[in-house]
Amino acid sequence: MMEQEQNVIEIQDLFFQYDRQTVLEDINLTVPKGAFLGLVGPNGSGKSTLIKCVLGLQRPQHGTIRLFGHDIQKFKEWNKIGFVSQKANSFNTGFPATVFEVVSTGLTSKLGLFRFMKAEHKEKVMKALEAVGMDEFARRNIGELSGGQQQRVFIARALVSEPELLILDEPTVGVDAQNVQNFYVLLETLNKEHGITLLLVTHDTGTITEKVTHVACLNKHLHFHGETEEFNHLCEHDLSMFYGHHVHVLTHDHQHGGQRV
Repeated sequence: MMEQEQNVIEIQDLFFQYDRQTVLEDINLTVPKGAFLGLVGPNGSGKSTLIKCVLGLQRPQHGTIRLFGHDIQKFKEWNKIGFVSQKANSFNTGFPATVFEVVSTGLTSKLGLFRFMKAEHKEKVMKALEAVGMDEFARRNIGELSGGQQQRVFIARALVSEPELLILDEPTVGVDAQNVQNFYVLLETLNKEHGITLLLVTHDTGTITEKVTHVACLNKHLHFHGETEEFNHLCEHDLSMFYGHHVHVLTHDHQHGGQRV
């Protein structure tokens, strides 16, 4: 029982099809409490489908999913899970809302649609903005911010309900390289200093291996699942087999101011 409580996500023998086409097959995956898992794989590998299954948006044909030790069919504490989708990057920049107002929408499940915010709720919003370094922009219109700043706001919106698990699906799409680096530093801080378990879907294998504690490589099957150090020892041949095409591995060596292949 203790082991189940320590795993935030447990997936066993998961199988999923779209229109008789197999998307996920025999997936067994655990995410321990406090982990920072990078879920990698090529386009069309089933990463987003797996996330939808974990969020209860898709129901697999076979297999079980347990969240915080409870079967997903009986799981009720969805406030424990925050989600940031890649669609956040296509946010309508003309939308007339302040940063504070955008983040406060993350409290809708607790407040209801037409409830007024109390002082404690406003404090939660500011605390979430402070966690992502955006508290000074609280009164700024969301459309005035850069892509990287907007992504920080969307993370704050996910954090405002104080989740124990934060899931991010390709959150750096459309964000420039410098802001991507800052973004990963932010996620590392949320994981290490705030104790939030993270599941990050990404293509950026070179950068995430500096930050994540665990890696899962998905391409219909789960080809690899283990700690980052073990993943870093995989050769290009192994990764190319997983991905179905040649993969050129890049790791970042900031100590020497460049990259090493």
